[in-house]
Amino acid sequence: MKHYLLSVVTPTDGEPPAPEVLEGIMRNVGVFHQELQEAGAWVFAGGLHAPSTATMVRPKDGDTLITDGPYAEGKEYLGGLCIIKAPDLDAALDWGRKAARAITLPVEVRPFEGEVEG
Repeated sequence: MKHYLLSVVTPTDGEPPAPEVLEGIMRNVGVFHQELQEAGAWVFAGGLHAPSTATMVRPKDGDTLITDGPYAEGKEYLGGLCIIKAPDLDAALDWGRKAARAITLPVEVRPFEGEVEG
């Protein structure tokens, strides 16, 4: 089995959903995660705080430099992720479709480099 990253693409200018809408989305995400677990495809999943909470650690002159926030601003950011096991890209894309429907945001599906057994 290969491992794939399902990245939740969150718009920086988007309005958070109303609490009652978010409750339904989170319920759908829970169902999606349960389906992954039952299929043996689950590895890990989690949401992330906004980029403003990030701290960057960069190599510099043999040491490291620590700064607030992301290096570049963008129109989108990584809002959450799910690592799955799937036999091939087509199967991973099927999971990506299910994730996008549950989360109601775009989901990027990307394989990890090399063959990962797991």
